[in-house]
Amino acid sequence: MVSGRIIKLVFFELLEFAAFSVPTLVMMEQFAASYQNIMNRADRTHYWLIVSCSIAYVAAVSLLIWVPIKVILFKKRHLYKKIVGWRPVLMMCVVLTTLPSFSFSIAVTEIQKNATGSVSVSSSDVLLDLPVSLILLSLIIVDIIERLRIYPLRGRQMSNEDKDNHITSLQQIKTVTEQVGRGDENSAPAQTAKPTMMSLPPTNMAALAGPIEPSFDSGIRRTMSHRDVRSELFLRSFLTWSDTIEMMRVAGLPAVYQSGWVYPVYIFSFISLLRMIFTPKNPLLSSLGVLLQDIPFFFLRLSIIVSLGSITPVLGLFKNILVTLSYIYFNHLTKLRPFSAFETSPF
Repeated sequence: MVSGRIIKLVFFELLEFAAFSVPTLVMMEQFAASYQNIMNRADRTHYWLIVSCSIAYVAAVSLLIWVPIKVILFKKRHLYKKIVGWRPVLMMCVVLTTLPSFSFSIAVTEIQKNATGSVSVSSSDVLLDLPVSLILLSLIIVDIIERLRIYPLRGRQMSNEDKDNHITSLQQIKTVTEQVGRGDENSAPAQTAKPTMMSLPPTNMAALAGPIEPSFDSGIRRTMSHRDVRSELFLRSFLTWSDTIEMMRVAGLPAVYQSGWVYPVYIFSFISLLRMIFTPKNPLLSSLGVLLQDIPFFFLRLSIIVSLGSITPVLGLFKNILVTLSYIYFNHLTKLRPFSAFETSPF
């Protein structure tokens, strides 16, 4: 009987290969269909030639790059352990799938412009859905699979937050017990004063300053309070790329296509996707998120709003500003003397 680990491995590999190959095939087919419509010929030689080239490209990169690297990562575990801070599978998807897909998406627009002088609304609606829903969805699927590999698919898994709360509760109980023990041993009643906020360790100060979280031991509330890191992993993966998805939605608007803003939008969106190559817990990921996404998106959104009006939501602009300023302040300015004083809030 086939084991569950083999089924899990085969299922994940098939999903990753589909996410790796399908976007390029679909985008090149759209390019071939647009080119055939512009040529307006009964002969479909050019269409099938482009489709054949797309199939040949996917087959070549799969056999020469994808499959050998997958086999090496599976067979040579000592080599896999030497890969620190980045993910080769996501790098292959970003470079070999996303980059060609974005290129052919822009090529379809150029064909429409050269033929009619402007992009039709119907073609832009098609291009709007494909980059956002197909290309980015494929990358997110691969990202989720790479994160989910280390977890079992059966059985209940405690989330990291639950573990942290459990450890914090034990530390608080231990601290209170030690304080009570020291209070009993102290013979002077005047010295058994209640500990202040500043006399407690920083971890306990943070726990006392924040609101008390509820805990449910029975009933429907206990069932609703179950938290599993594997389900939260899906949510985090989609939320991480919501800003890029919104920017790609802006790229699909006819005003952006016709004004030429589609090039910087696609370029900076692709640059923001380079963060997928790094592991989720890489210490450099926060700074890379600001440098590769928030700062470029801020100037891009501001330029589009000034040039074309409120096409992109102002909320995204404020998000980029606040994320950038908070990163600079809490990571760099707080090290300076005027901002280095430690403060606690009683509420």
